[in-house]
Amino acid sequence: MSVQRAFDRAKAEGRSALVGYLPAGFPDVPGAIEAITTIVEAGVDVVEIGLPYSDPVMDGPTIQAAAQAALEGGIRTADVLRTVEAVAATGVPTVVMTYWNPVERYGVERFAADLANAGGSGLITPDITPDYGGEWIAAADAHDLDKIFLVAPSSTDERIAMTTASCRGFVYATAVMGVTGARTTTSDLAEPLVARTKATTDLPVGVGLGVSTGAQAAEVARFADGVIVGSAFVRAIQQAGDQAAAVKALRALTEELAAGVRGA
Repeated sequence: MSVQRAFDRAKAEGRSALVGYLPAGFPDVPGAIEAITTIVEAGVDVVEIGLPYSDPVMDGPTIQAAAQAALEGGIRTADVLRTVEAVAATGVPTVVMTYWNPVERYGVERFAADLANAGGSGLITPDITPDYGGEWIAAADAHDLDKIFLVAPSSTDERIAMTTASCRGFVYATAVMGVTGARTTTSDLAEPLVARTKATTDLPVGVGLGVSTGAQAAEVARFADGVIVGSAFVRAIQQAGDQAAAVKALRALTEELAAGVRGA
């Protein structure tokens, strides 16, 4: 299923889509695959698989620690693609979230081809913008992959319009200024940013950075087409004593978040 279809299906059900992020290779490759398939079974509509990177400038300490553990465990881009293949086999749209350097080192065309062959739906690129992403846009278009760029509260209306014109799948709206991480309150910058973004595009707009509870998910789902959750899922694994406990915690958290987007 394409990312757009997942958003359309959620809209037809009168709700926002729940987008879940977890890094590949954390706590290890099989453990990550089990964790991600667990959140799919429990109600996540679209999956973001993180490609662990040594200099994750946008990520907060929770995701940084998980990425570092995956790197120390020997994670490679091939393992990320293997994770994509396993998760996409469930039928859920699966995108990779990655900084640009690993894609460039792997080879842009090769990465696009291998991602498509693994069943991946597209790529979220937090540190490149469309005006610097021509090589990726061409490769993505050649392999029918979604291009998911980010808009932020600091983006001008002109930048938002330029960004959304190059997106396919959905637009990623970062709800707060700063790095990722679960927060006790959602940002009051999110709703105006979504409105400004929707003024430029018919694509769904997903809001990320900070949601960690069902109540917060419901709050964001009032105005966003998608609610993106990452750090809260990672923290559930970090705080679990073992894999079985992690799976149980992930299932419970996903069910709470899924109820939140449905209750909004």
